[in-house]
Amino acid sequence: MFLRNRLVLAACLLALGSPVWASPAQTYDFGQPAAAAKASRSVEVVMGDMSFDPKTIEVKAGETVRFVLVNKGQLLHEFNLGDAAMHAAHQQEMLKMQQNGMLTPTAMKDMDHGSMAGMDHGMKHDDPNSVLVPPGKTAELTWTFTRATSLEFACNIPGHYQAGMVGKLTVSQ
Repeated sequence: MFLRNRLVLAACLLALGSPVWASPAQTYDFGQPAAAAKASRSVEVVMGDMSFDPKTIEVKAGETVRFVLVNKGQLLHEFNLGDAAMHAAHQQEMLKMQQNGMLTPTAMKDMDHGSMAGMDHGMKHDDPNSVLVPPGKTAELTWTFTRATSLEFACNIPGHYQAGMVGKLTVSQ
């Protein structure tokens, strides 16, 4: 009996620790987040109100880039890597956050989603390809680009993308 219980316990622990049972992490066909120490170079991106400087960035497939994001504007801004379709979908999520009071012009609020009727309980701004930068602050995002493609870096806070806060990111071979 003792041996059987130990075997059942061991089987349960193996099953719980198995990646088959783990919820899948979000993946991106153009790369993945990386530690800043792995970056081969840094690129400073200055965020003004409704602008990025530079407007274009070129990287190589296989390169790990540390983006240093400096918000010199008066508003909260976002740096998000993706294609146009990804940005369109993310803009809808950001709009819901704004409509539910989570997103203000200058900050992202922590809120108790359980107390808000109709609010998505998983609504957070925690995608690895995106970072919010409050006015006057600096943040970083480090990314390894895995294949040649054309992407955009954009601010998807409602109205910002449409006002021109989008840049071109080209990943070459």
